[in-house]
Amino acid sequence: MTKKLLFVCLAAFMIFTVACSNNGNGGEAKPSNSTNDTNTAVNSETEKPVEKVTFTYFNGVAAAKDTNTNETKIGKLLEDQTGVNFKIEHLVGDLNTKIGTMIASNAYPDVMIPDAAIDKILDAGAFIALDELIEKYGPNIKRVYGPYFNQMKAADGKIYFLPFSNTVGEYIPDPNINQGAFWVQRRVLKEAGYPKITTLDAYVDLIKNFVEKHKDEELTGMVSLTHDWRFFATSNPPNHLAGYPNDGNVIVDMTTFDAKTYAADDNTKRWLSKLNELNAQGLFDKASFVDNFDQYLAKLTSHKVVGFFDYGWQFANAQNALKDAAKADPTQDDFVYFPLPVTFDGQKDQYLDPPGFVKNRGMGITVSAKDPVRIIQYLDNLLTDENQILQKWGIKGETYEVDDKGRMFRTAEQIAKIDEPFNESFGFKYYSWNWPLYGGGSSLPDGNSAAPGLQPEVFQMSLTDADKMILDKYGVKTYSEMFAAPDNRPWYPSWGIPKEQGSAQQIWETKKDEITKKYFPKLVLAKTADFDKVWAEYLEAFGKLDTAAYEKWTTDEVKKLIEASKQ
Repeated sequence: MTKKLLFVCLAAFMIFTVACSNNGNGGEAKPSNSTNDTNTAVNSETEKPVEKVTFTYFNGVAAAKDTNTNETKIGKLLEDQTGVNFKIEHLVGDLNTKIGTMIASNAYPDVMIPDAAIDKILDAGAFIALDELIEKYGPNIKRVYGPYFNQMKAADGKIYFLPFSNTVGEYIPDPNINQGAFWVQRRVLKEAGYPKITTLDAYVDLIKNFVEKHKDEELTGMVSLTHDWRFFATSNPPNHLAGYPNDGNVIVDMTTFDAKTYAADDNTKRWLSKLNELNAQGLFDKASFVDNFDQYLAKLTSHKVVGFFDYGWQFANAQNALKDAAKADPTQDDFVYFPLPVTFDGQKDQYLDPPGFVKNRGMGITVSAKDPVRIIQYLDNLLTDENQILQKWGIKGETYEVDDKGRMFRTAEQIAKIDEPFNESFGFKYYSWNWPLYGGGSSLPDGNSAAPGLQPEVFQMSLTDADKMILDKYGVKTYSEMFAAPDNRPWYPSWGIPKEQGSAQQIWETKKDEITKKYFPKLVLAKTADFDKVWAEYLEAFGKLDTAAYEKWTTDEVKKLIEASKQ
């Protein structure tokens, strides 16, 4: 039965591909390096209809509506190819509680992205090994992930999940800021005459002055995200403010390559002291330490929050809602957030990620899966060039076009209609990430970007008049030009270095998180006169951790990756 289904799925995909070639590309097929066995695997069995099946999929990351993939246009086309639909459930509440319930009952969805709780899932033995499935049914998975297989293997030498950050083809940098930045409402910059803001003090003064001039609006100067595993949005800034990228718990010296933690160093003290100062002046939202993620996003769209630090991908739902409102009413552009490369003293920033491979997050098939073969076939089918175009670009003539030089682009009308409701119904919201894919910065064999947002033609067309105006005020054509180019870091990101379950490193990170989550609220909300006293208490608690051993282990792993990159 499995073999029959394989033939049927592959044949259905061939029919879809031919249709796309004739109908979507003007009769001329795109060059492809996708592996497709349908040319040699067609027989009378393929004339039978594909048996349809629905698998369950838990996503512990994205804030989106639960849905069936076949209720989206992309998902329906993929179901037509494979007969497979996924019922997606997104996290509501606490991630660890949700995962703990699954583990206690030994009942899991068919596939899942446990994100920060992936260690618990692996430790529970909830993911099946994928090696044999990939070997038998995953030619495209082998093509796309092959260069990373050694990094993807667990301690037992097996692969249990597929990450999302693999780069395919020639690397293309992102013109947007989907990583970290200090954000501020555009109206603040406009009122201040579009000043160049590069230091934390200047950023804070900008916010103070604006709030002071607009007392009648009851504005919030700054908020900070602390909910659950997203606490890093509050604990990471000292690292960035010191001029380093998001390497997790450490700063890696670019000369010695030694890894040093910063959670209890002067950088963190300086950052928390600044938040303490803002709180004392009534400019910091105290509820930051109790709000959940949805409440945080709601505040960002309320027009009341002047500034904050976060990663572009993390608050994208709020930013997209603000941008959609600005498209409908240009006066609303004042409330869209603008990214600034803020550091402590104006040193070179490193907010932009260098090319890297995050190997400790991804999607796995669970021990509860009804039909792992059918699932791996679906995931493999996603990784053809044609379906990567479908996932990210959509359908030619509807969501993108191709010029006479083979360059893919979007018209102004297409860009205008692709708002959040469209993203949901078409499926971009559900398929642009959180599946095996050509990761960020990837390109197609013909040189086009795998992601429309990274295609120069699309980025420029997507800019509104207000976007162009503010970028012009800063003498740039893309948001990323506001930031320094990333330095090469072969180990990046160090937070993606796998750690064995129950290892000293994992225990250190768990205890460190417990301590920071306990003391950071106390430090920010303390009376200014008591800050140093609370800081001393924090250092005493932190000092009980074996930080030296954690730093040595990380340094050793970083240097191994540097050596591996030279081979």
